[in-house]
Amino acid sequence: MADLSITVDGIKFPNPFVIGSGPPGSNASTINRAFDQGWGGVVCKTVALECEKVHNVAPRYARLKMEAEGLKKNQAIYGFQNIELISDRSFDDWMDDFKKVKDKYPDRVLIASIMEEPRKEAWQEITERCQEAGADAFELNLSCPHGLPERRMGMAMGQHPDVVKEVCGWVMEVAKVPVWAKMTPNVTDITVPAQAAYDGGVDGISAINTILSVMGVDLDTLRPMPTVEGYTTPGGYSCKAVRPIALRMVMELAQAFPGKSISGIGGIETGNDAAQFILMGCNTVQVCTGVMLHGYKMVKPMIEELSAFMDKHGFKSIEDFRGHALEYFTTHADLAERQRIAKVKKTLERDSDWDGENFVKQSDALAANTTS
Repeated sequence: MADLSITVDGIKFPNPFVIGSGPPGSNASTINRAFDQGWGGVVCKTVALECEKVHNVAPRYARLKMEAEGLKKNQAIYGFQNIELISDRSFDDWMDDFKKVKDKYPDRVLIASIMEEPRKEAWQEITERCQEAGADAFELNLSCPHGLPERRMGMAMGQHPDVVKEVCGWVMEVAKVPVWAKMTPNVTDITVPAQAAYDGGVDGISAINTILSVMGVDLDTLRPMPTVEGYTTPGGYSCKAVRPIALRMVMELAQAFPGKSISGIGGIETGNDAAQFILMGCNTVQVCTGVMLHGYKMVKPMIEELSAFMDKHGFKSIEDFRGHALEYFTTHADLAERQRIAKVKKTLERDSDWDGENFVKQSDALAANTTS
C-alpha cells in the first residue's frame, strides 16, 4: 500500500485528511473521536479570547438537495449553508481541552483555529496561550464570511490585504509553531490576500473558506432561509457544490506560490476528491461539512480510496503526484493554437507525402486552409 504520510512545514501527518474548523472539532470529546477514527489532524472550531461576545442562533443551517430516488437522506445534499459563529465556549476551557487531547494523542496534529479583533495584544496573547497548551500549528481565521463584522473579524479582516499582512506579522512575532492563514473566496483575486499573508511571514495557506450566499426563499412563508424569528443574514456556502470553485482557487494559489504549503478545503467527501486537490498542489485536505453529514468514520473509506488511486498510478507517496495537474493549465489562446496544430498534424499524417522533419513548414502552409 502507498504511504499516505506527509510532512508539511516540519509537521508529520500520518495521512493528509484533516478535520476542518467547525462543529466536528468543537471540544476535546469530538476531537478525540476524530483521532479514534484515524484522521491525520484536526483544526479545532475557531476560538477567541472573549466567548461572551459570541451569540449563536437557531436554526443556523440550510440545505440544497437533489431530487433523486434511492439516495440516503444526507447523500442528497449537495449545497449547505451555515450562519454559525465561532466557538462560544470559554477560552480557559479550550486550553484545558488542548492539553487533554495532546496527552491522549501526542503524535496527532492539533491545529488551533484562532480569530481576534485587529489588536496586536489580543492576537499575540491567544497565540502564546494556545501553543503553551499544546497546539502543533495555527490556522488564522481571516475569512469567516458572516458574523462579527462589527468587530472587524473574519472576512471583514481578510478582504483587506494591508490588515492581513499586519495581523500575520503580529502572530509570527510570537509563534513557535507553523502558521497557516485561511483565505476567503469572497474576493476578486485570492492571491492578493495570500501574498499579504506571506508578506506577514506565515508558512502556508488554507483555502477556501465558505462562500457568502443566500440559500433561498421559502415560497410558502416568503422568508429567506434559514429563518430566525422571521429574518436571516447571508451565510457561508459549502458542500459538494463549491468544489469546482475551491479547485480553481487552489490552482491559482499553487501556481502563484510554488513551494508553499496549501491545505485544500471545499466539498471534499471521498478519497478521489482528495486526490484532485492534491493534484492541484495541496499537501493536506480538510473536511468539515462532509463530517457533519456522514460522520467521523468517513475517513476510513477515504483513506482506502486515495490509496487505491495511488496504487493504480504507481505513486508511492503524496509528493509523487502533488501538483501534477498544474502544468496542464494554459490560456484559451494557447488551447486554440494547440488544437489547430493537432488538426494540421492529423491531416498531414494522412498524407503519404508527409515529412516529419519539415512539419513546421508544411503545417504553416496548410494552416491557411485549416480552421481552428
